[in-house]
Amino acid sequence: MITVRHSQDRGQADFGWLKSQHSFSFGEYYDANHMGWGNLRVINEDKVTPGSGFGKHGHKDMEIISYVLAGELAHQDSMGNVKTIPPGDVQRMSAGSGVVHSEFNHAADQTTHFLQIWIQPNVKGIPPSYEQKSFAVEEKQGALRLVGSPDGADGSVKLHANAAMYAGLFDGEQKAELRIDPARKAYVHVVRGAIDVNGHPLKAGDALLMEQEDHIALSNGIDAEVIVFDLEG
Repeated sequence: MITVRHSQDRGQADFGWLKSQHSFSFGEYYDANHMGWGNLRVINEDKVTPGSGFGKHGHKDMEIISYVLAGELAHQDSMGNVKTIPPGDVQRMSAGSGVVHSEFNHAADQTTHFLQIWIQPNVKGIPPSYEQKSFAVEEKQGALRLVGSPDGADGSVKLHANAAMYAGLFDGEQKAELRIDPARKAYVHVVRGAIDVNGHPLKAGDALLMEQEDHIALSNGIDAEVIVFDLEG
């Protein structure tokens, strides 16, 4: 079964310094029909104005992934990490028993555009941890590059969750197919551009929710970037 969620149907929030679109219920946006998908709980598409950001705040027992699309995201946390996340990097923070962090756009003239992703962990109370890796454009061009997995396979970040995350770039005749277990769920989010997913034409911000399906087929990309999640059923 396949369900299309269009970009314009997402929740919206505008705080002036932050414009955010919520794929699932978050903050003041509540939709009982969109509380998550499998163990994927949050995908927020955030745009942070220059000199602004999220002050210190806490998390517990959640896998939090930052995927920057434009600009840079400055990260600082109670584990002592002080990092900058550019486009092409995938940052994973396991909140575990508890962590405090902040995220800022320190640029004077550029908006930071990024996806904030939360996945429910399969273990609780673990020590918080941080990981950040860069994935070259060439590895994602015309392919689905594994960027997050439970065992850190193929140089991906390690997720303390029963989930895998892939990223790909598609244009023109480039195609890719990913086999999935029909007992699991999958989620395809179009980051930018346009692409056909299992025959469904999607554009930036659109998503495909899948269950009882055995594959994901990507084709007819137009400057497209996608992320794909293999999730608990």
